[in-house]
Amino acid sequence: MARRGYSTALSKPWERSPRGEAISWGQTRAAAADRRCSPRGPWMAETRTLFKRSVLRAAQPSRYRPRSRFRVRSRRSGPYRAPRRWPSYMTRRPQSMKPMWLRWLAVLSLSIALWGATRPHYGGNLRVEVRQPMETADPPQAGPGIADLSGAFAISRWEGGREAVYTANDSAPGGRPYLDGVEIRMGRSLRDQAIDLELGKADVVELGPEELRRGPSGRKIWTSSPVRLLALLFAPRVTDAKVREAIALSVDRAAIHNVLLQRQGEISAALLPQWISGHAFLFSTAADAAKARNATAAAAGASRPLVLSVDDTIWRPMAERIALNARDAGLTVTIAAGNANADMRLVEVRIRSAEPFRALSGVAAALGLAEPPRAGTPEDLLAAERALLEGFRVVPLFHLPDVYGVSPRLKGGPGITRLGEWRFEDLWLEGNRP
Repeated sequence: MARRGYSTALSKPWERSPRGEAISWGQTRAAAADRRCSPRGPWMAETRTLFKRSVLRAAQPSRYRPRSRFRVRSRRSGPYRAPRRWPSYMTRRPQSMKPMWLRWLAVLSLSIALWGATRPHYGGNLRVEVRQPMETADPPQAGPGIADLSGAFAISRWEGGREAVYTANDSAPGGRPYLDGVEIRMGRSLRDQAIDLELGKADVVELGPEELRRGPSGRKIWTSSPVRLLALLFAPRVTDAKVREAIALSVDRAAIHNVLLQRQGEISAALLPQWISGHAFLFSTAADAAKARNATAAAAGASRPLVLSVDDTIWRPMAERIALNARDAGLTVTIAAGNANADMRLVEVRIRSAEPFRALSGVAAALGLAEPPRAGTPEDLLAAERALLEGFRVVPLFHLPDVYGVSPRLKGGPGITRLGEWRFEDLWLEGNRP
């Protein structure tokens, strides 16, 4: 039998249940049980109570809404019977709460404002800058980037190495794009692109590791999966396998990744990235200076001086670091940009397919390696990749993603796929309303 008492702290009657819990005199047994059994304590029970109250008050007309401070008193004996009217904790409204119609009006106003600010609309030209010059007579028809615009946009002006202008295709397979056109400036350095983005002269630019480090925090960025392979490719005249092994063991990938690449991309000694093959972690990436010096000692003396060529000047700091690591292993490496007669080259190869075997075949063809055998199982794929890497003819270093800086006025997206392909048909520009 419940024992009554008086709480001076709460200044209201209360009773104590047979289990010893304090129950408010104006509280139903259902609410008390809800408070006792709540996994998060009284705070969650109060939250549910406020939610029920707001929902029930909004559901019934105001003239039928009970206003009295009706309280349900618990019976001393017998089964619990539901009250005919709503309990007071569902009907009473604190003075601090606004009327329901005013709250609904605020929610409606906010929804209209957000919808008007984010809804897609037509108009505007997207300004894109790229580093590759593309000095060809006609626009590219294959490969990620500019070639991806051919479906939703039509080429209207092409100036090889300088500028390309695309206009929206009204009869595109997926419908007309929101943008009126895309203007592309080619041959822009990464630093100039970053400056144009900050000054509002460009909407989409390419970003390198240095630009990512210098850029402001909170910048909108599009990033693909690691789809670019950086590797050392030896010329056929470097026949001494010990020299190639010494170079492979001397490269400190971790230091280059932390400092020069700013932890962008993945360290890898495999041709395919981890997200495609699933076995890239099986190839060792650790540098071993002792083994590298032993391999150098076993090599012929005439084959030690090497010339390293860099196809892209953006990777020259990395080439200098590789030459420094090779010097620690007892090898002499000089750097020559764009030297066709170099002993080894620092090359960048793009992965164009997410299917493992097709991706491996494409990488092997781009590096001038033999065609791998058809792989039907993951084990066959791993064996084929190991066969391509035997003899250290090619030394994979990193897998890097495509990174783009995006203007705040560009909405929608991201405008690139996992492979770095452009998808601009669903983008629109803020402030260009019809």
